[in-house]
Amino acid sequence: MFSLRNCFSVFIAALTTCAAVVNATPSSLGRPATPAEIKAWDIDVRPDFKGLPAGSGSVKLGQEVWEAKCESCHGVFGESNEVFTPIAGGTTKADMTSGRVSGMVLGAKNAAAQRTTLMKLSELSTLWDYINRAMPWNNPKTLTTEEVYAVTAYVLHLGDIVPADFVLSDKNIREVQKTLPNRNGKTRQHGLWNVGDKPDVQGDKCVANCVKATTIGSSLPDYARNAHGNLADQHRLIGAVRGLNTAGAVASNVTANTPKSTSSTPDPLKLAQQHACTACHGVANKLLGPSLTEIHKKYAGTVDVVSVLAAKIKAGGSGVWGAIPMPAQAHVPDADIQAIAAWLAAGKF
Repeated sequence: MFSLRNCFSVFIAALTTCAAVVNATPSSLGRPATPAEIKAWDIDVRPDFKGLPAGSGSVKLGQEVWEAKCESCHGVFGESNEVFTPIAGGTTKADMTSGRVSGMVLGAKNAAAQRTTLMKLSELSTLWDYINRAMPWNNPKTLTTEEVYAVTAYVLHLGDIVPADFVLSDKNIREVQKTLPNRNGKTRQHGLWNVGDKPDVQGDKCVANCVKATTIGSSLPDYARNAHGNLADQHRLIGAVRGLNTAGAVASNVTANTPKSTSSTPDPLKLAQQHACTACHGVANKLLGPSLTEIHKKYAGTVDVVSVLAAKIKAGGSGVWGAIPMPAQAHVPDADIQAIAAWLAAGKF
C-alpha cells in the first residue's frame, strides 16, 4: 500500500528537485514540512501494520463502546441494514480455515446477495484504520487508542473470529489477521494490477448483439418501495452513495407533497438536503435523530417557536431525543436556518 508517509515524502522530494532545476529560492516554493507536521498527516496503518500504535482493548470494553456509540447505526449485533450495510454475518468457521469466504465466490451455490464488512475484509489493518479515522461518524477521531482496539475486537467477536474474553493488541493482531475469513480474497492476477495479465471478464458475448440501453427508475415493486421509509433520506450527502427516492410510485428527486419553491422563496426541503439535515432526520421516519414530523409535533404551540427551533439547530445539543448528539450547525447561514425552522414549525412536509 502507498501510505501517506510515502506520498508526503515523494511530494517533498519533488518540490526539492523542482527548486534545484529552476534555481528558485526556498521562499517561492514554501519550506520542508516539519516532523510534527508530517506526523499529523501520517496516521495511516499499512497492511503490514506499520503505523499501528501500541495498545490493546478487550471485547468487553468494545461492547460497551459499541452500545454507546455504534449500535444506533449498525445494530446491537452489527446486523442492521437500516442506515449502513451490515458489519457481521455471512462467514463460517470453514471460511476462517480456507481464508476465502465461500459466499463471495462467483457462481457459488451459497453466493450472498448482501455482503457484509467481515465477508469482504482481507486486511485487519483496514478495519482498525477506518474505525480510528472515521468513527463514530458524527464525531470522528474521538475514540482513544484503547477504544479503537476494543471496538475492532468486538467486531471480530461478532463474526466468531475471536472469543468473548479476547484482548486485541499490537502484539497479537498479526496472528488474528491469519484467521480472517476472507484474508485470501484479494488477487493480483488480473489486468487491473498488471496490464499483461488476463482481464477479469473473458469472452466476447458481452460486446456482440448488445441490447439498447434503457433507463430504469427503480426495480422495486410498488408494494415494497417504501417498506423502510424513503431511501433518499437515509444516506449522508457525503461520498458517491445516494439513496433512490422511494416516497412515491415513481422515483423523482423531490419528495412527494413538498411545497414548491418560488423565485423569491427557497425550497426548505432542498435547504435541508443541502445542509445534510436529511442524513439524520427522515420526514416521517426516525433515522439517527427524530423525524421532522416528530419535531414539529413536539414544539407545536411553543411561544416564538421559529426562534426556538432556529436556536436549537444552530447550537446543536443532546439529551432531548436520546443519547446521540446533534452537532452544532453554526456554519449554516442564518437565513437558511430561519427558513428550515419556519418549515419545521409549519409542519407542511
